[in-house]
Amino acid sequence: MTLLSEAPVLVTGACGLVGRATVTALRARGLPVVATDLGSRANREHAASLPADRDLAWRWADLTAPEQARGLVKASAPRAVVHLAAVIPPACYDDPGLAEAVNVGGTRHLTEAVVDHAPQARFVHASSVAVHGSRNPHRDLGLLGPDTPLAPSDLYGRHKAAAEEVVRAIATPWVVLRLGGVMTTEVSGGNDADTSYFSASLPDDGRIQTVDVRDVARAFAAAVDADVVGEILMIGGDESHRLVQRDIATGYTAALGMDGAVPAGLPGDPDDDSTWFATDWMDTARAQEALGFQQVSWPRLLEEVREQVGWKRYLLRLVGPPMHALAVRRSPYAGTGLTHADPWGAVERRWPAATS
Repeated sequence: MTLLSEAPVLVTGACGLVGRATVTALRARGLPVVATDLGSRANREHAASLPADRDLAWRWADLTAPEQARGLVKASAPRAVVHLAAVIPPACYDDPGLAEAVNVGGTRHLTEAVVDHAPQARFVHASSVAVHGSRNPHRDLGLLGPDTPLAPSDLYGRHKAAAEEVVRAIATPWVVLRLGGVMTTEVSGGNDADTSYFSASLPDDGRIQTVDVRDVARAFAAAVDADVVGEILMIGGDESHRLVQRDIATGYTAALGMDGAVPAGLPGDPDDDSTWFATDWMDTARAQEALGFQQVSWPRLLEEVREQVGWKRYLLRLVGPPMHALAVRRSPYAGTGLTHADPWGAVERRWPAATS
């Protein structure tokens, strides 16, 4: 491994969306980084594509293997660990056993390695608002906060709740960041079939607080040194990111030039608390005060998407109508006769072990 100038920050899941941005944010603060992820071909190609940087080293490890987690921590001798590695929805529903091994087991193996081999290192853990479970916006529930009761609705929420319990029990400094809906301005080729199905299952009027991935990365980078040890912090964008699910679909596709590509979904049932998704608006005041991470507003995010797409928006207009028709046919609720969304029912139909 490259000899770094000083004790590094160890970042797990470093090739993922949040991981890539967090590595960049840490290096922008002048902090040396040991980045780790599975040693897949795609991950190695990503690492090789980055500009040479003497204070960025890569190590490949599988955190579900305790000996690899220990070897990683011993070799890195980190000053802090930013733990981002996870299997998230809907991918986690395909293989619940593997997802638990990564989301809970990997966290346990890593914390044990830190306690034994780097006990002074700060452990900064990525959690999710999914730990709070279904949130009916028609109830007077208030904003999500660190003290909001945990009531996960699916296996991912249960995994994250269990992982938080592991982290809060360690005898080393820790911080937990609960993330809202992470968004990116990176324009890709579109969602895969599972992600499209999952997104279409959510109530159109369900509340969600989004956050630009670069702001998430700034939060993690700041949490390495900020006076936040022993705290749970809510990570969402500024108030412009307090949206409902429909706002995301219409706003993003309009920014691409594909107005009307996403058909209207079903609203949630105001009288059934169990059929809402596990997102809501958050109280991010303490997190913003301590970490100063909120820089990209929702309108600015959409404007950057429009700028990135540029003249191609005029061509993408042609894609909107056929996409709309295809989405109608593939809707999780097509032919069901339902008048209200039931996301967990839709998830269970496609992934029977997801909510059990």
